[in-house]
Parts: sequence; C-alpha cells; structure tokens
Amino acid sequence: MINCINSTNLIGKNMKKVLAIASGGGHWKQLMLLKPAYDSQTVKYVTTIKGLPEQNNINNFAIVCDSNKNEKLRAIYSFIQMIVIFIRFWPDVVITTGAAPGLLGLILGKLCFKKTIWVDSVANAEQLSLCGKISKKFADVVLTQWEQLADDSTQYKGSVF
Repeated sequence: MINCINSTNLIGKNMKKVLAIASGGGHWKQLMLLKPAYDSQTVKYVTTIKGLPEQNNINNFAIVCDSNKNEKLRAIYSFIQMIVIFIRFWPDVVITTGAAPGLLGLILGKLCFKKTIWVDSVANAEQLSLCGKISKKFADVVLTQWEQLADDSTQYKGSVF
C-alpha cells in the first residue's frame, strides 16, 4: 500500500489539513507506516496512549479517551473530545486505521462534509473489523489490506507492511 498511495491519490490535490487518528498498538503502527502518504500536508495526530506521538517525533497531536462498543460513556466522552479537536483544527481530510476513536472521528468528519478514509487493520484477514464494517456508511474511501476482502465498497491497494 505504501508504494501505491501518495498524498495526491489518497488525500486529494486540494486537501491541506489532515486529521490522522489511531488507537494505540497495531492501529498506531499502521498509521505511522502510512505517514509518508500525507506527511507533506499539515497533520494533527490523535491517539489514545500518551507518549506514542513523541516516540515518533510528532508534536502536533492530541490524546483522547479510548473506548469500545461495551463502554458507552467512554465513547461519548471520546466523541466530545474529538469534537473539540475537530473544531480547533478543522481538517480537510480524516484518515484512520481504527479503532473506536478513529471511527468516531470518521463519523464526525462525514457529518462536517470532509473527506473520510478508513484503512482497516492488517489483523483482519477473514473479515473487516466491526468498526470497518460500520465505516462503510461514513467513509468516502474504505481500504482493506487483504485482497480477498475487497468488494464494491471496499478497495484493496496492498498492505502497509
């Protein structure tokens, strides 16, 4: 995926501000592997674990509360945090590798008529993640890292690894 994606064909020609969102762990690692695709833009990173951005020499970032489908109150709090970040940064594009906070940012981006991109985790070889399935309703582009999972609404462009 790294070789076939650049800022023009992933983000778009006139997109200047990118909100890049990922939970910690593998989601964050995959977002960092995609970094060259949008690094020439103004980027604000959002993650759920303190210290991750600094480990990657990133200084324009925000930390939000992590959540999942079983933690409704935490998801609401995370969404409120995302709204504040979104209003302050006002991106042209939202890109996420997941999980829940990324989906919340993607939904917010769609509600604000911004370009939205979901990149499903390489760990999901059998089917899209739950958030990946939901993202199909909100993302302008949904990417899988497994060729067998591509369909009319999910594109395969390769893997970030």
